[in-house]
Amino acid sequence: MKKYKFTIHGNEYDVNILNVEDNIIELDVNGSTYSVEVDRSIQPVKTPKLVRARAVPSTDTTPSEGTGPRVSKGVGTIKAPLPGSVLNIHCKVGDKISMGQKLITLEAMKMENNIDSDKEGTVTAILVNPGQSVMEGDVMIEIG
Repeated sequence: MKKYKFTIHGNEYDVNILNVEDNIIELDVNGSTYSVEVDRSIQPVKTPKLVRARAVPSTDTTPSEGTGPRVSKGVGTIKAPLPGSVLNIHCKVGDKISMGQKLITLEAMKMENNIDSDKEGTVTAILVNPGQSVMEGDVMIEIG
């Protein structure tokens, strides 16, 4: 169940809680099993733990250094910020792009969303086609 490490008067103890019933706890302390009676009944926690999936950023970026405005240059990708269908691609391989330039129009939830560049560079690959469905986090364009 749960594992703990205790230090009592300089001695270390590895404690594993094996079983809990009412006010009796079965423990494994450094390989020896003990039944311990506590002064009150212990109720298990009924609230489930919420585990969330790791959020996928809309583009992959590197952390900025310093406090001034950031200008991204170099290699990177443009990822789909949400699931949808590609309506239009507004660039082609070899195009030089600048910050804020519209690259793709994505239809999601019956709305058109413009996907703009957050980098400067040259389009090295376009990995989607008009009409193609994309999921959140899918790489759509590579910039080099």
